[in-house]
Amino acid sequence: MRMRAAVLRTPDGPFAVERVALRAELSADEILVRIAGCGMCRTDLAVRRSAGRSPLPAVLGHEGAGVVVRTGGGPGAAVGVGDHVVLSFDSCGHCRACRGAAPAYCDSFAALNLFGGRAEDPPRLTDADGGALAPRWFGQSAFAEYAVVPARNAVRVDPALPVELLGPLGCGFLTGAGAVLNTFGAGPGDTLLVIGAGAVGLAAVMAAGAAGAQSVAVDRHPRRLALAEELGAVPLPADTAGLAATIRAITGGGARYALDTTASVPLVNEALRALRPLGSLGLVARFHTPLPLDPGTLDQGRGVRHVCEGDAVPGLLIPLLCRLWQAGRFPFDRLVRTYPLTDIDRAERDCDAGRVVKPVLLPPASGR
Repeated sequence: MRMRAAVLRTPDGPFAVERVALRAELSADEILVRIAGCGMCRTDLAVRRSAGRSPLPAVLGHEGAGVVVRTGGGPGAAVGVGDHVVLSFDSCGHCRACRGAAPAYCDSFAALNLFGGRAEDPPRLTDADGGALAPRWFGQSAFAEYAVVPARNAVRVDPALPVELLGPLGCGFLTGAGAVLNTFGAGPGDTLLVIGAGAVGLAAVMAAGAAGAQSVAVDRHPRRLALAEELGAVPLPADTAGLAATIRAITGGGARYALDTTASVPLVNEALRALRPLGSLGLVARFHTPLPLDPGTLDQGRGVRHVCEGDAVPGLLIPLLCRLWQAGRFPFDRLVRTYPLTDIDRAERDCDAGRVVKPVLLPPASGR
């Protein structure tokens, strides 16, 4: 089938919306989804920094949401034609981590989501000249009008919800909220420090509020700090003198939990100094340099761990976040600005400049 998709051909080049061909024959465990909207995530843009690791040219996009238009007919399928679905990351479904309800730590996570996915001959996606395009970015490649997706990637949602806005619940918002609700298990009386008030960080702020916890947000953008404050966090500029001491004073002796979304070595050390004894720091961003920790930052039982995809089982957390949104307790739509898919380069520029927290791209097939 022919469709339009945003293609990235080189790490330093623009996206280009092109006519492409999607081989839409489905295996038993696959579904064809008409994409209503797809969030733009920092991981999509990180392909520019990882030249040679993720194959190009490619159709990226891994925060897709839309409507199922065809299924492979596999037995026991959880979704059917006409269902509204949010798409999340891919996993093998049978390794020890997947069987242990930890699909974000799937043995094949990198291969399936970042570095080429499943081998396909003939190619699943081709351009107008018949050249192969790397497909199945995070099992989706959802910067497009349609996507062929493993059915286990899809989470059915209430059709009364604005499906075109829900895609970021499959990754960015899932990661921030999951870190708070799953990794930390935060609850009433707990204190959370969030370093970086982007999509992941603000999702953590909202989840902390929904869980009854207090939060402090640190960022360098005044506009994002103002939004964090509106969402219930105490805002602090990243260049605040004596940052850790200020946070300890605000939180009555130190935060119990901290989440870093920046991969800034100085701020990670500040976050550790701001923790109370036995406090925990979660890291979600990839570090591209060594991470030296200052003496004493891991004293008194403080711990550090990496958090992938919010330690989430998407089929459990995404419906919860939808219910919290319906109850007014997780207002993720306040972080979203929509763009036509044809404006993908403007969306990227706005994201890089901090003018928007979460761009969501609307393909022509969405009717918008």
